[in-house]
Amino acid sequence: MIRVLHLLSLAFSLIASAQTAPVAKKPVTWPASVKSVSIPVSDGAEQKAMWFTPEASEKKPLLVGLHTWSSTYASTGGDVVYAEWCLAQSWAFVHPDFRGPNNTPQALGSDRAVQDIVEAVEWAKKQTAVDENRIYLIGVSGGGHMAMLMAGRHPEIWAGVSAWCGIGDLGRWHAEHTKAGKSDRYAKNIEAALGKVPAKDDPDAWKRSPESCLANAASVPLDISHGIHDGRLGSVPFEHSLRAYNAAVKTEARLDLAGIESFYAMQKLPAGWSAAAPDAVYGIHPPIFRATSGNTRVTIFEGGHEIVHQAALNWLSMQRKGSTVVWEIKDIIPIQMELSESGK
Repeated sequence: MIRVLHLLSLAFSLIASAQTAPVAKKPVTWPASVKSVSIPVSDGAEQKAMWFTPEASEKKPLLVGLHTWSSTYASTGGDVVYAEWCLAQSWAFVHPDFRGPNNTPQALGSDRAVQDIVEAVEWAKKQTAVDENRIYLIGVSGGGHMAMLMAGRHPEIWAGVSAWCGIGDLGRWHAEHTKAGKSDRYAKNIEAALGKVPAKDDPDAWKRSPESCLANAASVPLDISHGIHDGRLGSVPFEHSLRAYNAAVKTEARLDLAGIESFYAMQKLPAGWSAAAPDAVYGIHPPIFRATSGNTRVTIFEGGHEIVHQAALNWLSMQRKGSTVVWEIKDIIPIQMELSESGK
């Protein structure tokens, strides 16, 4: 189970006033206005998704929310927060299945799963007027893996990508989840998807890994975040996000690999690495380390295997395709949260 930040209520700042939208406590369910739909896809199948669009006819932002590793389009938990945000902000929202849990060959970053997300966006644009300069992508854990992969595979789509606690290298992650020759559940999922135990530097695992293509994402505002306790209190060591950052930026901007390994091993900043400046949008999960180069940023924050919805959604809301990336959030739309369990 991953820890996520579950929405209790959304206090949304409007132009001249504040509006609070209460949300039901556990068990969390999709809002009534978010519907299950079937999207025809190019292999002749139908992809299930959760879908919402405001009634307004003018062009609107589209948020694509990606489910976690073991989840599906219908799974709730923290993903409901994405939908609640879209309801309050009058955005369109789609939560595609992209072949479901990551334990089959067509899932786990396959070409088919990638195409499912592309086709979900195209379908959404046919259902409602979408502002193509404001198409956003968000995900945590397995959704963070897929968000980074989509940034590299299809950078032309996104105005901003927010990826949390994602796996950067599936081969590395498989090794991390194999102890004394025995594969745990996540390693077995990878083996099931690949149809084999991945060898060192396995090309099939690498193709499905974000690090293989993030160099293509230079034009995309990409915000990568990871809790410092993940890998100990969670399934994905935070060094995955630091290595993903290195894959996305130019050689001269990359973090020292020895420093990355030391940071993870000791959970303290290596010599010469500066502490992050305060950032109020992270709330009770302050940044510990931050690096930025071009359109790419990585943040290691006080937390575990989780997403800080307030930071993710506020940041995405500021991005516009073709415009200079915005890093500083001056007027925060607050999301009040409590810790809970959701996803896998």
